[in-house]
Amino acid sequence: MTYIVTDNCIACKYTDCVEVCPVDCFYEGENMLVIHPDECIDCGVCEPECPAEAIKPDTESGLDEWLELNRKFSTAWPNLTERRDPLPEAKERDGEQGKLAKYFTDAPGEGD
Repeated sequence: MTYIVTDNCIACKYTDCVEVCPVDCFYEGENMLVIHPDECIDCGVCEPECPAEAIKPDTESGLDEWLELNRKFSTAWPNLTERRDPLPEAKERDGEQGKLAKYFTDAPGEGD
C-alpha cells in the first residue's frame, strides 16, 4: 500500500502534508502535489493533515489513474519538503468536481 494525491489537490495545493512527511516523498507541480509511491513508507501521517482530503490510500477502489499520475509526475517534478501557502483559489476550488480536466497542468512547481 502507498498513499497518493487525488484530484481535490488540483488548484488548491495545500502543503500541510509535506510538513509532516518523514521521508520527503512529495513532489510539486504548478498547481498540485504528488507522492512518489516507491518512496512512501505508508505511515499515513499525511492523510489527516490534508485540509482538502485529497490524500488517499491506493487500496481504495477506483484510484488506479491517480496512482499512475502520482508515479509519473513524482519522477518529473521537484521535491518539496517545506510548507507553503496554498494557491489563492484554494478555498473556492476545494471540493469542485472535474478538476483534472479543468485545471491540471503538467508543469513543474518550484520545489525546495
